[in-house]
Amino acid sequence: MIPRVRAWKISALRLFQKPWTRQPGLPAAARFIHVEHPPIVPTLTKSYAHGTSSTPLRCETVAEALRNTVERWPDREAMVFVQDGVRKTFAEFQEDVDRAAAGLLALGLTKGDRLGMWGPNTYEWVLFQFATAKAGIILVSVNPAFQQQEVEFALRQVGCKAVVCPTVFKTQKYCDMLRKICPEIESSSPGDIRSARLPDLRSVITLDSRQPGMFHFEDVMQAGSSQHAQQLQDLQKKISFDDPINIQFTSGTTGRPKGAALSHHNIVNNAFFIGKRMGYTWMPVLRICVPVPLYHCFGSVGGGIIMAVHGATAVYPSAGYNGAANLAAMESERCTVIYGTPTMYVDMLSQPSLSKYDLSSVECGVMAGSPCPADLIKKVISVMGIKKMTIGYGTTENSPVTFLASPMDNVERKTETVGFVMEHVEAKVVNPVSGEVVPLGTKGEIMIRGYCVMLEYWGDEAKTKETITKEGWYRTGDIGSMDEYSYCKIDGRSKDMIIRGGENIYPAEIEQFLHTHPKVKEAQVVGVEDPRMGEEVCACLKLQDGQECTAEELRAFCRGQIAHFKIPRYILFVTSYPLTITGKVQKHKLREEAERQLGLKEGQ
Repeated sequence: MIPRVRAWKISALRLFQKPWTRQPGLPAAARFIHVEHPPIVPTLTKSYAHGTSSTPLRCETVAEALRNTVERWPDREAMVFVQDGVRKTFAEFQEDVDRAAAGLLALGLTKGDRLGMWGPNTYEWVLFQFATAKAGIILVSVNPAFQQQEVEFALRQVGCKAVVCPTVFKTQKYCDMLRKICPEIESSSPGDIRSARLPDLRSVITLDSRQPGMFHFEDVMQAGSSQHAQQLQDLQKKISFDDPINIQFTSGTTGRPKGAALSHHNIVNNAFFIGKRMGYTWMPVLRICVPVPLYHCFGSVGGGIIMAVHGATAVYPSAGYNGAANLAAMESERCTVIYGTPTMYVDMLSQPSLSKYDLSSVECGVMAGSPCPADLIKKVISVMGIKKMTIGYGTTENSPVTFLASPMDNVERKTETVGFVMEHVEAKVVNPVSGEVVPLGTKGEIMIRGYCVMLEYWGDEAKTKETITKEGWYRTGDIGSMDEYSYCKIDGRSKDMIIRGGENIYPAEIEQFLHTHPKVKEAQVVGVEDPRMGEEVCACLKLQDGQECTAEELRAFCRGQIAHFKIPRYILFVTSYPLTITGKVQKHKLREEAERQLGLKEGQ
């Protein structure tokens, strides 16, 4: 007779010796892909990916993330504003944040109120980003290039109770615009504005000169008493990581901008997993050059929030974008990482003094914000010497990054894809008409689900429902495809798609090809009206400095290389494109300008 314990061991052993078979109808490969490291096994069987990870999501607020880093590295530099000569350690920054947050409470702002931040990249921008978060006030990122009508729309749309801005910056006269919208300001006491056109607005806070009816930045820093400091401490127990903390206005490349409401949970986790993918968790020196605007998700999350979550030093070269200042800052501050949109990298590569700068400290970089031409990435790697360049893809509504290449990926993956799916994110590619998941490698609309999806478009329930399905999927409006490793290729916006005589044409594909011509510096492709075909392909090209080229020369270059219907019918040579403040090309404006130049509109 076999003893009971031994019998149990034998039966257990037999259980493990049984051959494993996959359950019918549950192909494990189609369900998820582990993405803590670049995927090396072709796992996916259709265009759906769930990026799994053994690292859990974080459950901290923005203020908690900063406090944890301050306790760990109090004397490390948190940020450097090169142009303004501002340097702050984490301990100094925390002290300023607490004073500013208490000051905002003293001014009468309360949890859930909205404060508009309207201006360029300055220390005060980041300071108010964290002070509002600590006080439970929602920071509204207002495009610093907005004109009077645009800023009035934005402030009214989200009901801003306060606005922070410089008096002027370059050609932007911020306070003059506010006075035109709200003439009541000049006769008001600071903190008691009563405006017919902006009924929620009570306070304007200037960052430079003092103005009638407005507070000055120093007033805020001095306003908080011990009572307000205690109030701030008590508030920490009431602030949830699911609370909205930031309203980011989308760039407005098509139509009026919408305010995407993001939570602490959205941006803290996105910042953490961006940094983890980039290798920030193990880099011995982490100094990030941040020339991208703070008003945009790329700058505010990639700069300020990553600083707080990963203990990075954020280096801001200049208040307004300046290519030479970027190169100088990378050299003088010994930056190890550089951020930028494709346009910014084109500008840096075009600097006549590029070769004079020592960029040897820069190990890696991120290019994102709009389609990234393969040729441009190769130039950044070879000319600037940034070997670990990566491409990122995302949207403001997704906090923002959903796909990101690893710095260790090969050149092909870095130049032909936007990387693989982020940790804890679901992505699928669907037929835009039927909504069905398409086969691997097939083009369709990219949809995203997970912790990163915004809470809502503030005050716009209809647009929110139109964009986020009842199952929680966010419709990006971008056309792309996915491979079996979850690497994604972007083929352009569904709205940018050109339909020529029934053929669907994606401008990004033609742009990528035109970038390979040695005389072409930048290429943008739009569809223009055509009475016979519906739309025709129009390429708007910037040439390399000192180069001359003809339309026929470029068409000859295309023949035999791309399908005949993709060869541009019209080619225009331009010196600039209509851009948003973040460097994205406004294609609807470019199309209008092209049609005007070509005389395609009726009556022209």
